[in-house]
Amino acid sequence: MDKIKLFVGIALCSFLFSANAQVTYYDAALFPLIGKISENTETRYERLPKNLKGSCREPVWNLGKNTSGLALRFKTNSTAIYAKWEVFGNHMNHMTDTGTKGLDLYAWEDGRWQFVNSGRPQGKMNEQKIIANMLPCEREYMLFLPLYDGIMSLSVGIDSLSRIGQPDLSNFQTGHPIIVYGTSITQGGCASRPGMSYPNILDRELNREFINLGFSGNGKLDYEIAELMATRHDASLFILDFIPNVTAEEIKEKTKTFFQILRRDNPNTPVLFIETAIFPHSVFDKSTYGLLVEKNRLLRQEYEGLKQSGVQHIYYLKTDQLIGQDGEATVDGVHFTDLGFYRMARSLKECLQDILK
Repeated sequence: MDKIKLFVGIALCSFLFSANAQVTYYDAALFPLIGKISENTETRYERLPKNLKGSCREPVWNLGKNTSGLALRFKTNSTAIYAKWEVFGNHMNHMTDTGTKGLDLYAWEDGRWQFVNSGRPQGKMNEQKIIANMLPCEREYMLFLPLYDGIMSLSVGIDSLSRIGQPDLSNFQTGHPIIVYGTSITQGGCASRPGMSYPNILDRELNREFINLGFSGNGKLDYEIAELMATRHDASLFILDFIPNVTAEEIKEKTKTFFQILRRDNPNTPVLFIETAIFPHSVFDKSTYGLLVEKNRLLRQEYEGLKQSGVQHIYYLKTDQLIGQDGEATVDGVHFTDLGFYRMARSLKECLQDILK
């Protein structure tokens, strides 16, 4: 009984402290940001280095301003966590604003990354109390940034009498990132919140850094992106998930060259090729079904050609069971819901554990 009274007392004190404490905001630039392929960007919160401006296709450059895959890490003993952030103001008609331009907070709890709550956007300028009434225990946090919008400024708020500092979770691996190249699905369309894109799910499940180079509608095997990926000699794996955005001719003409650019200075880095999911609407749209099957066949042909030429450390993930067979994993017949992303992450996790063991 005494233990119950003590716990209730602590919880009540925590609640009262949270309710009455003032909030102090800290510039997020004080804390590490994971998921960037280069620090040499025009602003902190974007994905492509500034030297690519004018040399890569304009749609790719513009999509590089989206913060998909970027996450802020910090620790605090605050009973409440707030955020202020400014976005460009993008909008999509088949994706939640929380996923497009919101924030997603996770805490390291009981040996895993536990969802805390989302920062729901209100417009270009946002200020939200993400969580309150917590016990004043020091925890590590990871704050995922918007999937389909860009961050212009970001601050984290805590109780004014609490501490905030650098993360020190030693088993989160940032030295050898997994780099994922692909399409709108890779970028995160259409997860309900940022933490539910498949690279971000794997980020937490494997407790290691993923770099998201998904470009909506523009995963077209641009050689400039291959050159950029190749600069990361510390990468533990390159994942290529581009099939929905390329034509059959582009698969035949560009896949091998893209791969060779990656491997030129990274001869032993594993490369995983992923087939496209057979989208549920193609059960009825037979033209789309035939095209998807043919593009997967051509990708397999490219992969087999590399294997036969003696290339090692390359892997292949077939579409079988990638998002399930029940037709319930997409929002529009193509782009994934959280269920679709969870299923894809589950399939990939097993594959990645085999590759990286």
